[in-house]
Amino acid sequence: MIAGAGAMGMSAGYELSRRGLKTLLIDAFDPPHAHGSHHGDTRLIRHVYSGGADYVKLALRADELWRELEDASGEKLLERTGVLNLFDSSAYSYEDRFQYSAELGVPFEELSAAQVQERWPAVRLPDSYRAMYEPEAGLLYSDKCVAAFRKLALQAGAKLLTDTFVTRIEPASSIVAVHTDKGEYVAGSVIVSAGAWFRTLEPFVRLPIRAVRKVVGWFEPETNAYDADRFPGFTFGDGTGGYYGFPSVGGAGVKIGRHDGGRDWKPGEELAPFGAYPEDEADLRQALNAFLPGAAGKLLRGSVCKYEHTPDEHFIIDKHPGHPNVLLAGGFSGHGFKFSSVVGELLANQIELGRWGQDIGRFSAARFS
Repeated sequence: MIAGAGAMGMSAGYELSRRGLKTLLIDAFDPPHAHGSHHGDTRLIRHVYSGGADYVKLALRADELWRELEDASGEKLLERTGVLNLFDSSAYSYEDRFQYSAELGVPFEELSAAQVQERWPAVRLPDSYRAMYEPEAGLLYSDKCVAAFRKLALQAGAKLLTDTFVTRIEPASSIVAVHTDKGEYVAGSVIVSAGAWFRTLEPFVRLPIRAVRKVVGWFEPETNAYDADRFPGFTFGDGTGGYYGFPSVGGAGVKIGRHDGGRDWKPGEELAPFGAYPEDEADLRQALNAFLPGAAGKLLRGSVCKYEHTPDEHFIIDKHPGHPNVLLAGGFSGHGFKFSSVVGELLANQIELGRWGQDIGRFSAARFS
């Protein structure tokens, strides 16, 4: 059974059901939906990753699984736009990323500010900046990915309860009872992937996950220089903030979001819409004006979503400390979607085989105890 069928939960449901395991997914909404962390059309997928070689290995396996999902679903889910990571070399060093990415055979280019502006004249960079370009990175169509997991899971025999809120979880010897606002369900194993709603399951699950309101905006560019067939996904930042974004896909506009900051959110509170605070648009527009000035045109659309931060911004993927037949997957901290394909595989491995299949010790919940 899976409590929470967003990106991680739906991926796990797909993996379990296609292996022939009886699977029930429960979600408070009707995924894919706009109430969690997976909506907004697109997410970046990168392979040269901060945090260590284990992240790179996970990203490479996730990429393989996204391609398999494309083949199985017949849907276009991944675009190889490349991703351009811009950084102030006076404040940041990417040497460790270069080293372990080279060791793992991940293609990338290290570029000076002048080289970036020669290749992509629409970028404005101070001379102190450098860049790492990943030609095989790109973007995922996030809503379509969740829909593909759902479609294939149901075809493989999984059951999905939508608009059903989990109120509490009660393990008893070899089974687990999951109570909802529509009834009680029992299973031998349960995956809890509750996203921003983990706090509603206390005291059974106590994880240091902080839910944060985040915004993204789509802006009308002045030229077609930012179109997806000629401009990559991007990240940039300095001491004032970190940003990520996407080229204009099908005329939708340049999409940009801010990784740091945000306002705390708690389950049950209203999530203020885009534009409720002046900084919603102002921060994004300021960043575009600084780095991609030709993209800072009219605001075409704004959206809000949620990050679920852990204190160190690394994931939690682990067994419940008191109940090994309850698995926990949460705290994906605004950079987890690209990994959802492999997280589903890890969780299914643990339930079916009794092992994760990769070393994920760094994601242990015990590091916060």
